[in-house]
Amino acid sequence: MASTQAYMGGKEFPGSSFADFSDSNGRQISIGISDREKSIMILDRRSLDGQCLAKCLGSHKSGLEFIAVTSAEHWKSLRDEVPPLAAILFNIGGDNADNPVVAENVRALTEEFRVPVILLADSADLLQIMKALEYGAKSYIPSSVTIDVCLEAIALSLAGGVFLPASSVLAARQMLEAEAPPVRLLDSMFTARQIEVANAVRRGKANKIIAYELNLRESTVKVHIRNIMKKMNATNRTEVAYKLNELFPLEA
Repeated sequence: MASTQAYMGGKEFPGSSFADFSDSNGRQISIGISDREKSIMILDRRSLDGQCLAKCLGSHKSGLEFIAVTSAEHWKSLRDEVPPLAAILFNIGGDNADNPVVAENVRALTEEFRVPVILLADSADLLQIMKALEYGAKSYIPSSVTIDVCLEAIALSLAGGVFLPASSVLAARQMLEAEAPPVRLLDSMFTARQIEVANAVRRGKANKIIAYELNLRESTVKVHIRNIMKKMNATNRTEVAYKLNELFPLEA
């Protein structure tokens, strides 16, 4: 039977409006948070793995508490005793992000807790990463990174950014340049019409122009853009264009 004991790590800095991470080299990584101390839920069904990760993260200077739990219900039994939740680090280990159970868990965590859900996984496969973003994950951290990089990824997510492993993005770009056209990977995420709209958005075209060129109603274009934003986990069309250009560069 899994233990229900939680591990709490981290250190409070009263009156500070920042969480200051200190990496193994003593370098400070600061992010803005509220004056109250915050907590990071480390969700891992394997108690020992979760507690070890919480201990490692909590050993760095931080205004955050890292709390290892084995389920969302486990967290709910503790939340009156811990600082407000700032984010969830969900460790899926060797599972794939497109596993229906993982996908449903990410969606449920995002909807219930309304905080960034950061996926930690063994795989660094680009398609798995894109699926995780589509399901609502804010960032994706491969387990091959160091503790320092993991802390920076958490900090970036708390500051409103999106962390993706550079190795996966670079590998995808090399593959695209050497073999496959971008449309092959785009096909796994979008419909044919969404690809046309997405490519127009990344070229900076206005909705009226897109509607005219694709022979669509402007309201239909807006629906396509909303769906694209949802799949890319983007908050606006500028972020959509940036992510598309980074992951699927257009030919010159």
